[in-house]
Amino acid sequence: MAVAEGTLVDELRQNLPAERVLWRDYDLMLYEYDGSIDKHRPLAVVFPLSSTEVSQVVKLCNRYGVPYTARGAGTGLSGGAIPARGGVLISLARMTRILEIDVDNMRAIVEPGVVNLRLGQAMAQYGLTYVPDPSSQKACTIGGNVGENSGGPHTLRYGVTTNHTLGLEVVLPDGEIVHVGGNSSDSLGYDLVGLIVGSEGTLGVVTKVWVRLVPINETVKTILAVFGNMEDASSAVAGMIAQRIVPAAIEMMDNLTIRAIESRSPSGYPVDAQGVVLIEVDGLREEVDAQAPAVDEVCRHSGALSVRLARDEAERAALWAGRKGAFAAIGRLTPDYYTVDGVVPRTKLPATLARIQQISAESGFRIANVFHAGDGNLHPLILWDADIPGSEERVIDTGAEIMQVCAEAGGSLSGEHGIGMEKKDLMPLIFSQHDVAQMQRIKEAFDPDGLCNPGKVFPTAGRCMELFARRGRAAGW
Repeated sequence: MAVAEGTLVDELRQNLPAERVLWRDYDLMLYEYDGSIDKHRPLAVVFPLSSTEVSQVVKLCNRYGVPYTARGAGTGLSGGAIPARGGVLISLARMTRILEIDVDNMRAIVEPGVVNLRLGQAMAQYGLTYVPDPSSQKACTIGGNVGENSGGPHTLRYGVTTNHTLGLEVVLPDGEIVHVGGNSSDSLGYDLVGLIVGSEGTLGVVTKVWVRLVPINETVKTILAVFGNMEDASSAVAGMIAQRIVPAAIEMMDNLTIRAIESRSPSGYPVDAQGVVLIEVDGLREEVDAQAPAVDEVCRHSGALSVRLARDEAERAALWAGRKGAFAAIGRLTPDYYTVDGVVPRTKLPATLARIQQISAESGFRIANVFHAGDGNLHPLILWDADIPGSEERVIDTGAEIMQVCAEAGGSLSGEHGIGMEKKDLMPLIFSQHDVAQMQRIKEAFDPDGLCNPGKVFPTAGRCMELFARRGRAAGW
């Protein structure tokens, strides 16, 4: 295989300019990880600038039987862009053009390397915006968002990436370039766009994205509710939805997170609060003027110590900067942190948070909680130190136990970060063998040779039971 791999690298360098092919170990080290805990080094990294170049690379990989993995900005949190079985890493980070803006039909066509925030900024001059806004939106790319079906704070009301993706250009595993969907909001036949969005790069490489744009709202109000405990904060979230109040965003943070944020960059959060809920309402002025007092009333009824409306755009921006910088702020408190991404029904939030607190005490790891409370999407951050022997295995076990709590509450293993390498062996917590077998049939139909981002999503036989056996718990098929 070494000879074949060396020949493949030579051919890659013949097909692409030398500066767009990395193959030396020193350069490859930078591409062996993403934002998750796993690592694996590729054989080579290539930087195509077009779908034709992507197709050429895929066809070369097919010829040599070498796996390949697409990568965006490397901000993923589940190992989706890690080359689990080596091979070629196809970086789409240089495909950064906004190809077309159709203001009248509120559509745009973009390449996968366009940074999420840049797309929103480019549309502002037309009075339009792109809604999905992950916390990493300053760095993450539209292609990566499509791969993971990313969400963000403002998708409570407006939906996640799949709800704002109209069409895709995809290089299939045999190298063929195809289009699915397009400018129309409705397409006949099977929903292939919906199938590929969230497939974590296992069905092909996305090279163009048709996105839906929406008008910038007339009025926005941001509200901060402060609570003496997380149970009351959770009750306020459930109370809003029960009252049929659906804000654009409902975010929740605990005291550990608040203190981390304020120590990094003061944003206006009270450091003695045990929990805060950040709520944003938007829309027509009359609608917002009616919703804001209703939100205030629900929060106070749920035991809020204070409820305040951001006075101006500067205060609103500061509150959101603190929330979106929360993960980075946690880095001030610990050498390493492990991000868990799960979902529970909103009514199960208080019990789930209480159980996470118990898991923290049992494991010895501090756990900070910051999450999209409106749709029950939890992001417990487990604080740990990779230099302590055995700590990686323990922190993975702790994350798995939190995932089991989410599953038992009737929730899901991921709200937006995907399954990837990190949670593939936890799939049996919510899917039967038949469910997974049906998914594998789809994968095999697209990728019969199994070279397109292998080692992701699908569980390793027996691994789920092994994970929980270490903690004396029963789980698995």
